[in-house]
Amino acid sequence: MIRYHASWILPIAEPPIPDGWIVADHGRVVAYGAYGAVARRAPSHAETSEVDLGHVAVLPGLVNAHTHLELSYLRDEIPPASAFVTWIRAVMAARRMRPSLKSPEILDAMDRAIAESVGFGTALIGDITNTLVSFAPLMRSALAAVVFFEVLGFNVIDADALIEHASGEIEALGPADRVRTSLAAHAPYSVAPLVFRAIRKAADRDPFAPYSVHLSESVEEVEFIRTGRGPWRQLLDEVGTWNTAWTPPGVSPVEFLDASGFLGPRLLAVHGVQMTRQDLARLASRGATLVTCPRSNGHTGAGAPPIDAFYASGVHVAIGTDSLASAPDLSVFAELATVRALAPSVPASMLLASATIEGARALGFDADYGTIEPGKFARLIAVDVPAMTSDVEEYLVSGVHQEQIRWIE
Repeated sequence: MIRYHASWILPIAEPPIPDGWIVADHGRVVAYGAYGAVARRAPSHAETSEVDLGHVAVLPGLVNAHTHLELSYLRDEIPPASAFVTWIRAVMAARRMRPSLKSPEILDAMDRAIAESVGFGTALIGDITNTLVSFAPLMRSALAAVVFFEVLGFNVIDADALIEHASGEIEALGPADRVRTSLAAHAPYSVAPLVFRAIRKAADRDPFAPYSVHLSESVEEVEFIRTGRGPWRQLLDEVGTWNTAWTPPGVSPVEFLDASGFLGPRLLAVHGVQMTRQDLARLASRGATLVTCPRSNGHTGAGAPPIDAFYASGVHVAIGTDSLASAPDLSVFAELATVRALAPSVPASMLLASATIEGARALGFDADYGTIEPGKFARLIAVDVPAMTSDVEEYLVSGVHQEQIRWIE
């Protein structure tokens, strides 16, 4: 056993503990507390080693609830856009230039992105893939993950067959505890209503599996779902996937997916930039998790997410970086600093929970990750903090750099 001493321990499920200790054994947390505390004294054991970590805050490894590792090769290649569909067109053009996602260049970029994630203190990710190419690299890594196999299909003849085929590809990968697989729908403008229903039906076969969708990300999406017109309609026509039988729902994207039976407590609804208060209340009532990726939203032209409204609504909020095609790095700490800048009134404790336990819960890994508790994995990071820090939570959400972070377990 090892007993670590640090200036601060952040269990996440309770307030920070100054002058604290944690005991870990065989990769699991055994106990924690404060020096001088009577209620939770450190266990005494002849084989316990003592390690003083110094002026650091110890917290659980972070959770990046939404990224796209297979797009890591597009780093610095897609310029910022003033409109979301403009950015999407640029991504489509760049992907056409490299038709094989198994080329050495792309695989190497993915490995570097995984290493970068670990270097930034991330323990768990939710990764979106169109090809499942990220599964093997993640299995070789130190990360835990849910690999979401993303389905597109706006003009689909047999939705059930499409999803059964996707489910079969997932099952062919075999069982794995640390890297799990599930399904995702791309977005309401690229997935037919019957496909949404088929994905939900497939997800319900595993009552613990999360599923995901990009939702209410842009004004163009809202316009398309309400009216069937605008830039998304034009793009669907251009690529030959428009469905002449499709009728605009005439409601918000959130209302549309709710009517399709897609909203639920295992859903990760990503972005939400254009959600109204009514949309957020509906999402909260269904128990879904909203994953916010504000740096990406600024780059893609989607806009600034209403972070204050997210937290005020009571919806579960998790943090994602999105891909390196739209974010400068995969730092959850940098994402937290952007969230803090957009919502200075939200308590820092809530933001840290979003970057840890909320993401772990949404991905189905909260039994082992997301908080410091006896029995959970001791995948813990130490973050250097100034000696005179009084509000450690505020410090951690205001801009932590990679050189301040190290793994202790």
